[in-house]
Parts: sequence; C-alpha cells; structure tokens
Amino acid sequence: MSSNPTSPTNPSSASHLRQQWKSAQPVFGLWAALPSPFSIELMAYPGVGYVCVDQQHGVIDYAVAVDMFRAAEGRGLVPFTRVPANETWLISKSLDAGAQGVIVPLVNTRAEAAAAVAACRYPPKGIRSYGPIRSSVISAARDMETLGDAVLCFVMVETREALDNIEDIASTPGLDGIYIGPADLALGLGLPPDLDKTEPEHVAAVEKIRAACARHGIVAGIQCASGKFGRDYAERGFGLITIAKDSALLQAGARKEIQIANGGGDNIAKIGYT
Repeated sequence: MSSNPTSPTNPSSASHLRQQWKSAQPVFGLWAALPSPFSIELMAYPGVGYVCVDQQHGVIDYAVAVDMFRAAEGRGLVPFTRVPANETWLISKSLDAGAQGVIVPLVNTRAEAAAAVAACRYPPKGIRSYGPIRSSVISAARDMETLGDAVLCFVMVETREALDNIEDIASTPGLDGIYIGPADLALGLGLPPDLDKTEPEHVAAVEKIRAACARHGIVAGIQCASGKFGRDYAERGFGLITIAKDSALLQAGARKEIQIANGGGDNIAKIGYT
C-alpha cells in the first residue's frame, strides 16, 4: 500500500477509483446493510473495489458506521456511505468520519444535486464546515483541497421527476456521478420495486440516465442483485456497480442450504416449521 493515503495507488482512496474511471475500467462493489465491520471484512474478496455502508435503509448507526469505514480501509476497499437524506450535516459528518464518498438519496432537481455537492466541498466551492476529526488522520492532511476535493459525490435518481430533470442533474458542476436506485425508480414508473429489472420502460429509463452521464462526463452507477447483471451494466458503460448486499447474501445462502437439507425443495412447512 502506498505511504500516501490519498495516492491513486492506495486501494482504499477515492483517487484510486478516479484513476480506474480515467482508464475506462468499471468498479464493482458491495452494499452493507448489517451493522457489522466483520461482514465487510468477509466480503472483501479480490476484485471488490468499494463497499457502501447504508445509513438510509440499513440498520446501522453512526458509531458502527465509523468502525465499518475502518474495516473497509483495512481490507483495501473504498468506504462509501449512503446518507439518510440530502442534509448538509449528515453528509459532512460522514465525510469527517472517513467516508471517501457519499451517495445521496432522492435527488430530484439540479438545485438538490448542487446542495449535495456543496455539502462535500469547503468554501469557496461549497459550504462544508471544517472539522475533519477522522478524515484528516486517514488522509494525513488537513488542507481543504485534499479533504474536500478528493471525496466522491454521487446523487441518486429514483423518481419520475428526477428522470424528467436528468439533463439538469447530470450537468451539475462538481458532481462525480449519478447512482440509480432501481427499486424506487420502478415505483416511480408504476412497476414492482425490485432490482435487476427487465421491463422495457425501466430499461429505457436506466439507459436515459446512463446516456446523460456519458454526455456530461460523470460516472453512471447502479444497484444490482447479481453479478450477471453487474457484468451486463459494465459492458453498457456503467462505472460504479454494486453487485450484492450483505443481508441478501446471508438470506440467500440460508434459504438455499435449508432447502437442500429438506430434500432439495422448500419443504419447511411439511416438517413443522411455519
């Protein structure tokens, strides 16, 4: 690992991801909804580039999130976090704790995207308050350029309103990328809320977002439920691709093994487990 924590050769730095994107390489990552640093260590398989600690829908509080950032750093993953809301104090608090990037949910307009960017950057580029309690330690720096400009700011496009405003959002100065929440986007389109969607309307909406990102030179990101869909999205030009979530992996593994134990099918009810 590089002696410079912010070097592009340091696998747990945002600069490392920027370098991969400059080389047109997709970055695959995982999602953490369980409040466990150990789960991140277990998921840190070669080829995983980042982990996103979900503070919006996950059962993770701030103190545990800090330990999860630390676990990601220790295993060479870039620590992202999805903040609970597009609020300046929530974004800056996570960045001060060491997150290298934020994913901001439910951004519907250019003004909301600009607010998310401003919360990540120090004046005069933004409005982030200076108090790098932990970020200055892991970056070995206290200057505003290193601490503020290096971190990644992604906003989520999840609604029909945001889809209608996609060109304005994608052209927001300082924005690093747009991250698609397929389930909420599906709800906005009147479809069932799940991942790996194949309905033509959803496929067209996702492509519309990707194309807008490409036109404005920012990274297109998306949530998937499988490596197969992740590979497909990479081939279509997406750069930040989440291929699985810890809680879903645990559920799927448990379900598979109990079905096998019960004779290869879902026979749990037949032996008294209801």
